[in-house]
Amino acid sequence: MFSRFFIYHPIFASVVSIVIAIVGAIALPLLPVELFPDITPPTVAVTASYPGADAQVVADTVATPIEEQVNGVENMLYMSSSSTSAGNMTLTVTFDVGTDLDMANVLVQNRVAIANPSLPEEVKREGVTTQKKSTNMTLVVALNSPNETFDGLYLSNYATININDELSRISGVSDVTIVNALDFGMRIWLDPNQLDTRNITTSDVVDALRQQNVQVAAGQIGQEPSPKDQDFQLTVTTLGRLASPEEFADIIVKTGQEGQITRIKDIGRVELGAQSYSGYSQLDGKPAALIAIYQLPGANALNVAEQSRKVLERLSKDFPKDLTYSVPYDSTEFVTASIDEVVKTLVIALVLVFIVIFVFLQDFRATLIPAVTIPVSLLGTMAVMLAMGYTINTLSLFGIVL
Repeated sequence: MFSRFFIYHPIFASVVSIVIAIVGAIALPLLPVELFPDITPPTVAVTASYPGADAQVVADTVATPIEEQVNGVENMLYMSSSSTSAGNMTLTVTFDVGTDLDMANVLVQNRVAIANPSLPEEVKREGVTTQKKSTNMTLVVALNSPNETFDGLYLSNYATININDELSRISGVSDVTIVNALDFGMRIWLDPNQLDTRNITTSDVVDALRQQNVQVAAGQIGQEPSPKDQDFQLTVTTLGRLASPEEFADIIVKTGQEGQITRIKDIGRVELGAQSYSGYSQLDGKPAALIAIYQLPGANALNVAEQSRKVLERLSKDFPKDLTYSVPYDSTEFVTASIDEVVKTLVIALVLVFIVIFVFLQDFRATLIPAVTIPVSLLGTMAVMLAMGYTINTLSLFGIVL
């Protein structure tokens, strides 16, 4: 009965088909594109660092207090933590599918704040970080030096300073991570024999660093109220934080009763290096900086990849000599290939259906009507997918072909 209405009202059926086709054509470019559907549970990562502690100490003094408070947070499925011998702790909290990741991040951060008073002072100074952890990796960009002019430390810091922020501003990007990042740090190597001879402990060195490597507000000279003959008002500036190994080497650690002075250079050496050498990145056996780009849920992966490549191409014009970039991993290549194959399959299927209908009906005009319903149905499917929040991915494309 329902189909008879459209059979006896062809003009109305044509109008409905045209409307469906127009709505589907509008929805098609608006559909998000990604490799797989958003079926992975959202996660939030809590990271902390306890310099000098082994894995067991980190687990007992850092991981346990945080786990006790975070456990049972709203919509949580499960959580897992890992502690390393380098003093690092990572707690990954997994939530139900569909949970608002921003709200989940806030809830975890509030629980971590409750556990903060129970953490060691060294951990508090280093800071406890809570951030959203995306699993939709779109691109991996590699910075390398073909002639090995630059080492991994330089490449990692160049990526952090000059590339990371630019990529983070791209619409649809969730997170930009430097894999095994090597950040610059002032490394102080102490001689145990010299420490024992001068009766100095590592705590004395740390205290000296905290007291002398500070940014101090020294105030002003001639600030009101002042004498009437005061003509000038000057702001006093100090050296502030130290920047070079030589400046750190001159830090006074201990003074004797007879005026003896012990500096850091007397009990060790200072060099500029990486904060941690626990990990490194290579590409084809050479040092490299790997930049992982993650997309937001529902973002268009093709657009994210295209915009990322444009930004990299623009930034590469200012790269120093012997510094190049490449894209060793691009998830959109598989998606693009899948879309191309689906289009070919649909065209072949459309031709075959048209031929079969023509063979049975033996009339070109009669064949045209059912053949037109195929693109209308496909475009209508796109409109429904957009309305229901679906994305174009390998599984949905497979369903369309079927």
